[in-house]
Amino acid sequence: MSDTQSAPRTSGYLDALSQAIHKKLQRALANTSQRRNLLQELFADIALEVDDRAKDVIVNKEEDVISPANDAIDGPLCFYDVLADYVVRVPESGKPILDLIVQLWSQSFASHIFALLFHKWLFEVHLDNREVLLRYSSALVQGATNVFWIDIQTNTRRFRSVFRYLLDDVALDHSRLNKIPVQAQRDMYLLLSRFILFYNSADKIDSFLKQCPVFQTAFLIGAPADIFVNELTDQLQKLKVEPVLLHYLSEIKVLQGMELRMTTSTRLKTCLYSFTSPGGPMYPTRAVRHAAWEALDLLFPVGQYPRHLISLFFRLLYPWYWPSSCWNFVISCIQAIFFSLLRLIFSTWERIAKPKTQ
Repeated sequence: MSDTQSAPRTSGYLDALSQAIHKKLQRALANTSQRRNLLQELFADIALEVDDRAKDVIVNKEEDVISPANDAIDGPLCFYDVLADYVVRVPESGKPILDLIVQLWSQSFASHIFALLFHKWLFEVHLDNREVLLRYSSALVQGATNVFWIDIQTNTRRFRSVFRYLLDDVALDHSRLNKIPVQAQRDMYLLLSRFILFYNSADKIDSFLKQCPVFQTAFLIGAPADIFVNELTDQLQKLKVEPVLLHYLSEIKVLQGMELRMTTSTRLKTCLYSFTSPGGPMYPTRAVRHAAWEALDLLFPVGQYPRHLISLFFRLLYPWYWPSSCWNFVISCIQAIFFSLLRLIFSTWERIAKPKTQ
């Protein structure tokens, strides 16, 4: 097929997708009893990964509909990735959809759908009305929060491309960030602070904090680093999925050497310490406890030995933990001895097998 034929084919395919979304939103608006289910189905549809047959139609280098590099960088290519770009390129295709979403603002999954389809449109298309901008940007923050939490609950990164755009192209680019009101800018930075470790963007924390504007509010006190760590501390206390919590605890080590206020440092230390003891209120697993100890000792080396002694003392107050603690201690000792013997055997073998020089 020639390039002139593929471009209309691609545009026609995306236009058909937009019309299908519009029809489903109309059905949701007209059917009150099934509204939530219809919106949930629509959200699931646009979050689906694009299959190979559809990808052949959508990916068009000449038309620059979607960059094939996105598939490699941000994970699987999903329908919302393609539609978000299409809404920017052809704004009139998104207007009927946006009008229906506005009428469904208060419904579940409406903000999810808005965030997926219009997260680029909000910053790429010029809007004059500041009140409308505030409403749209607030809906974007709410919807992005919801979809990021879906990733956390399922321990996936399906919506990583949305996060990457908000971080790289918005938060780190004031020409786009300044298009939304200051209140929305503040909410955007708080949102990104909570999920930046989850989406493996720890290497951008320094740039993120340097670009953070100064927000003069009674609720945000302190330097950008303090605000960032406070949000991160709150996020840690909400995590219930063990692999995600372990990921945060391993990534949080990037905070080493960061200058923080005493209150911020104490909050983080208290949060980490709460994960080091079995039982309520956190009920952390053994893997989480060990990861929390490692993070705590690395970030707060002063006083680590007294902390461990105090922790051991309180463990002795709960006899029902003794059998498991003794068993884990014995297993750890056996493993340490076994690996030490292996290293000794291999090093001896290398010395024997090494040819002697004349």
